Amino acid sequence: MGKVKIFTDSTADLSKELLEKYNISVVPLYVILNEKSYRDGLDLTTIEMYELIEKYQTLPKTSAPTVEDFKAAFLPWLQQNYEIVYIGISSGFSGTVQAATIAAKELGEEKVHIVDSLNLSMGIGLLAIEAAEMAQQGMEGAMIAKKVREDVPKVRSSFFIDTLKFLHMGGRCTSVQMLASTVLRIRPQIIVRDGGMIVGSKYRGNRKRCLESFYQDHIGEGKEIRLNRISVTHSACPPEEVAYLKEKIKKELQIEEVLETRAGTVISSHCGPQTIGVLYIQD
Repeated sequence: MGKVKIFTDSTADLSKELLEKYNISVVPLYVILNEKSYRDGLDLTTIEMYELIEKYQTLPKTSAPTVEDFKAAFLPWLQQNYEIVYIGISSGFSGTVQAATIAAKELGEEKVHIVDSLNLSMGIGLLAIEAAEMAQQGMEGAMIAKKVREDVPKVRSSFFIDTLKFLHMGGRCTSVQMLASTVLRIRPQIIVRDGGMIVGSKYRGNRKRCLESFYQDHIGEGKEIRLNRISVTHSACPPEEVAYLKEKIKKELQIEEVLETRAGTVISSHCGPQTIGVLYIQD
C-alpha cells in the first residue's frame, strides 16, 4: 500500500480542525498590506485585516507561494517515500498552481500530482477532503488525482456578496457596476464557473430576504447535491445568518455533514465582510 500526502493552499479555507482530522497540509499564499507581507491563515486574522484596511484605506495585494515554498513543503514527504497530491486555487485566479507545477518538475513530477481545482475557498476544500478520504483508504496518488479531476466540474460554489467595494478595489468589477450596485442597493450573487467568476442574480431588499432568494437560486430543492457534505463559508458574517443557512440545509436536505468554515485573508480581501457562500459537489 502506497503512502499519499494531501496538500492544498490557504485559499481552501479549511479550518484547523478539518486539516487535522483529514491530515491535510497547507501551503499559504501571501497578503501584502501597507508594505508588510503576511502568510494567509498564519500571521493575520481576517478581522485584523479588515481593521487594517479601514485604518490605511487601501486594499491588500495578494501573491502566490513561490516555487521554493512548494519545494520546501513537498520535499520532506518525498524523502519519506510519500506520493503527493496537491489541489490548488484556480489557475484563473492565481499563479499558485503554476508555481506548484514547476516545483513538482524540479522535484521529480512522477510522485507529485497537481490538480487545478478551477475553484476557490471550500470549492477547493471539499475536493481536498475527498482526496484525503481516498488516501486513508489506501488509494495511490495518480488514481486520487484522476478521481479529483473528474469531480472538478461538479463543484458548485456561489456567494452572496454584501458590497462590490472589495471586488471593485481589486479590479474585478467596473466603476459603473459599483455605482449601480450602490445606488440601487443591489447585493449580487457571485458564481464560480469555468475557473473564473461571474455575476448571477442581483438581490434587493433586506439581507434576510436576499439570503432566502440566494438559497433558492443556488440550492433550490437540492436534488443534484452529493449528500455526504456541504459547506457554509463566510467572512465576518453575522452568526445568526450562518446559523439560519445551516439549519435550513439540515432541515430541507438529507445532508450527512454541514460544515461551517471562515474565509481567510486572501479570499476575504476580494469578497469583503458579510459575504456568505454555500459550496457543494454535484452527483
